[in-house]
Amino acid sequence: MKTYFVEFISSSISISQKQVLASVKLLEDGNTVPFISRYRKEATGNLDEEKLFSIEKLLKQYNELEERKTTVLGTIDEAGKLTPDLKEQIEKTCDPTTLEDLYMPFKPKRKTRASVARENGLEPLALQILEQRNFEILVVAERFINDIFADTEKVLQGARDIIAEMVSEDPVIREMLRNVYIQEAVITSKVVKGKEEEGANYRDYFSHSEPVSRCKSHRFMAIMRGEKEGFLKYKISADDEKVLQIIKRRYLRSNNNASEQVAEAIEDAYKRLLHPSMENDTVNYYKEVSGSEAIKVFSSNLRQLLMLPPLGPSRILALDPGYRTGCKVVCLYEH
Repeated sequence: MKTYFVEFISSSISISQKQVLASVKLLEDGNTVPFISRYRKEATGNLDEEKLFSIEKLLKQYNELEERKTTVLGTIDEAGKLTPDLKEQIEKTCDPTTLEDLYMPFKPKRKTRASVARENGLEPLALQILEQRNFEILVVAERFINDIFADTEKVLQGARDIIAEMVSEDPVIREMLRNVYIQEAVITSKVVKGKEEEGANYRDYFSHSEPVSRCKSHRFMAIMRGEKEGFLKYKISADDEKVLQIIKRRYLRSNNNASEQVAEAIEDAYKRLLHPSMENDTVNYYKEVSGSEAIKVFSSNLRQLLMLPPLGPSRILALDPGYRTGCKVVCLYEH
């Protein structure tokens, strides 16, 4: 395992790098978490099952991430667009979402409005507009008129489509917006028209709205189930004005005709491309969080169940199997 990921696991679950390396070696040798936590305490520094399960999960993520990085680096390199800085960013990332953000501008795509504009030679105009220097924008746009983009307005629309796609694929913007959505977005659910009686079990969510960060895991999962079963519709929404200001602060650098085109492209990028993507990312994030919380609740409930007093006035035979030290047997009679 590479050093950067050992450091990541160490900081993520607050253990030493030595403990990480020892645990990873035991797991990669085929040992199970229950076996390690009970019989290899001296090797791991007395790590409990919870931390070992976390290491096991992160080890799986690491292996999948390294495999994905190989594909990503190969694809970008074949396209001749792999710079030393980009390669370093990709190699050092520990987060699958960040990796996909870095890959997005280079990922093979289906035909989009921006790709059509690029195929028709509008990218130089889009880049010139994005620089936001003073120039006769309509005069320059006329030079790009062709059979597909037959007038200056269509040419400018094509240039804006390219800019919008560039904005939507900016890893920095995606990370900032994702944080806003996860921390501040609101989840709103409503009943599907005509499904009121059939979906009565979800009545609490027929007209429901709350910050998604405060939505308890059982409520969030209920909304997801209701939507999957066809009884509910939901949406995730953020403060549009705040989000647009974040993007504009990064991209608007002047106050002229070109910057007006960029501002228009930014609004299109947010509404058409970024908002749906951030909505999906937020849902996926809270699905994982809710799933983890549900597992903790079920584990706690099971522990309480297992820790209940014994069967009372019953004869009980208990076995503790052991290969190295032999089996231990306890017999209890009803008194």
